[in-house]
Amino acid sequence: MTARPQNEDRIPLVQRLDEISRYCRGKKVLHLGCADSPYTQTAIEAGSLLHFELEKIAGELYGFDFDDASLNILRERGSTNLYVADLEHLENTELDETFDVIVAGEMIEHLNNPGLFLDGIKRFMDGNTRLLVTTINAYCGMRFFRYGLTKRYGRNEPVHPDHVAYYSYSTLSLLLNRHGLAVERFMFCDLGREHRPTTPFIIRLFNDVSVRFASQWADGVFAVCRLADSTAVENSVDLEA
Repeated sequence: MTARPQNEDRIPLVQRLDEISRYCRGKKVLHLGCADSPYTQTAIEAGSLLHFELEKIAGELYGFDFDDASLNILRERGSTNLYVADLEHLENTELDETFDVIVAGEMIEHLNNPGLFLDGIKRFMDGNTRLLVTTINAYCGMRFFRYGLTKRYGRNEPVHPDHVAYYSYSTLSLLLNRHGLAVERFMFCDLGREHRPTTPFIIRLFNDVSVRFASQWADGVFAVCRLADSTAVENSVDLEA
């Protein structure tokens, strides 16, 4: 039987960006999907591009994205250490570094072969690296409500057109474990504060009712991982209180 992460009876409900910031502050960070392609310009104009926020707090920041044109938009705004990378073929990436923290935010649900990504990312990890994986919660309550209220007999799903899979506590933990990663902390993510102003009232209401009743109906899931065969230094990730 696969070992489950953490010993708490209740998995905490958190704000995704707050947790990412706590892990990344002052650290050497690799940000995957850093340009948010093809929505780079839109995210910049909305002030919601995560990479720019990480630049403010990370001690040293690198970024991977598959789209060089989007990376050029970031370069024009002063970002450095940017690399074109196929996350399913990281062996081809011309970078030989390890990192304190690797941020894989909202990208694993886009991958055809997530196992190739998880195997490949380990070349950028050592015994003290923490890999942060966030993704859509397969049991998200507000999406269940929206889906149930749509017409077209189930053909109109509230999903991103590029998503190929959704994950839960059990399935994400198992996938990570199968590829040599140990989950040391797992969290559910509430609807982000940055999204609430642009989210319709009825959808916010569905979300708030869902998480009030059960945190496992939250918007997203968040796994903090390390190499399964490593002996990590206890204070390698020093979080602020």
